[in-house]
Amino acid sequence: MGISRDSMHKRRATGGKKKAWRKKRKYELGRQPANTKLDTTQKTVRRIRVRGGNVKWRALRLNTGNFSWGSEAVTRKTRILDVVYNASNNELVRTQTLVKSAVVQVDAAPFKQWYLTHYGVEIGKKKKAASKKDESEQEGEVSAADAKVSNHVERKKKSRQVDRKIDPHVEEQFSSGRLLACISSRPGQCGRADGYILEGKELEFYMKKIQKKKGKGAAGGA
Repeated sequence: MGISRDSMHKRRATGGKKKAWRKKRKYELGRQPANTKLDTTQKTVRRIRVRGGNVKWRALRLNTGNFSWGSEAVTRKTRILDVVYNASNNELVRTQTLVKSAVVQVDAAPFKQWYLTHYGVEIGKKKKAASKKDESEQEGEVSAADAKVSNHVERKKKSRQVDRKIDPHVEEQFSSGRLLACISSRPGQCGRADGYILEGKELEFYMKKIQKKKGKGAAGGA
């Protein structure tokens, strides 16, 4: 018996059983779930021929994706480092399964590099002790001065500084080198794990959820 997505086997709204009055149809077929895994070493994507001669790409193992930083309107290809939260099932976090709407940690380096070239500001620098504050400031000035740019580019960067805003929670994450992101594509259907960087209220919501989960785990271990 194949996997079927029909409603013949379901009960009526009133609770009564329905009699199957016809056989299964080709257009009602279902397939095995992809269960796309996060794999740091390799990427595996299978081509599947579907109804109408169309093609689906079934990702079995992935480790990278294109992630968009909405407030800055920039997208970069980056590594997926970890699966940290899934609203539907904790088992998908334990097994490191990539599905749509899964919350993952991605490498912050490509976004950090873009921010430096766009604004001329290095974000996510770990703060040193108060006594070394002046030294670190001088080092920062030297590193910024090292990259020689034309007066035109300098003016451009200064003009961008006027409207420069960054979510404090996002800025905090840059220091750890990992950003929380949400997958918005369907890896089992299109063979990609693309998404967006979490910001604002949505980021706060998921941070609370992850913290709560950690607290439960610590309590269970004790």
